[in-house]
Amino acid sequence: MKIRSVLIGLLAGLLFGVATPLSKIILSQFNSFQLAGLLYLGAALAFLPYIIKNSKVEFKALRLTGKKKYLGGVIVFGGILGPLFLMIGLKTANAMSVSIWLNMELVTTAILGILFFKDHLDRSAIIGILLTLCAGIIISSQESASGIVSATFILLACISWGFDNHFSAIIDGVSPQTITFIKGFFGGITNLTIGMFLSNWQIELSYIPAALLIGVFSYGISIVLYVTSAQNLGATRSQILFSTAPFYRHEH
Repeated sequence: MKIRSVLIGLLAGLLFGVATPLSKIILSQFNSFQLAGLLYLGAALAFLPYIIKNSKVEFKALRLTGKKKYLGGVIVFGGILGPLFLMIGLKTANAMSVSIWLNMELVTTAILGILFFKDHLDRSAIIGILLTLCAGIIISSQESASGIVSATFILLACISWGFDNHFSAIIDGVSPQTITFIKGFFGGITNLTIGMFLSNWQIELSYIPAALLIGVFSYGISIVLYVTSAQNLGATRSQILFSTAPFYRHEH
């Protein structure tokens, strides 16, 4: 494996790792749709200057790629469903449990890779996946009924991001910055619009900058680093590196 890609994957995990406790702090100020939308709009905002500067080249590459359907999958699974399920699950769970459950993204990415994307894993990767699965089962067995419901939504988020991971890894000719911007923009707008409708167009304005800032680093820069790593190492191997995220999460 390329050392640079490994380091990039680890840094992506670090940035994403701080998102769960920070999101938990401000989640009481928004509904799940609103916060999911703001986080991903923050991700898009992070790369708006890049898109403005390179729009002609990037959107020409986007038109020429034969993999537009995968980009649609990135938007639906990664930009809309994944963050929404995560915010719903996070509402009634503690951040540490969610940190462990989120590592099920590694398991779902691996299973989807074997079933649909022709991934071949070595013994070390399989052992890591099995240990992650065991950790998730142990944590879930200690939860109450509400905890099981939360775990179910986190699992749905992980399945969504599993598809997103593979779609992102196989899109070539389009930069990770552009993929992240498109996913963040369309996913963010969709979830935020639904959230505003459900709240009768009311939102806590004073917390919007905080949500956007979390989105910039934990869902923008982190996603670009992950996609960069995945395009070189493959979705499942990069997800193993990304799964170091719980080491950077702390309960608040």
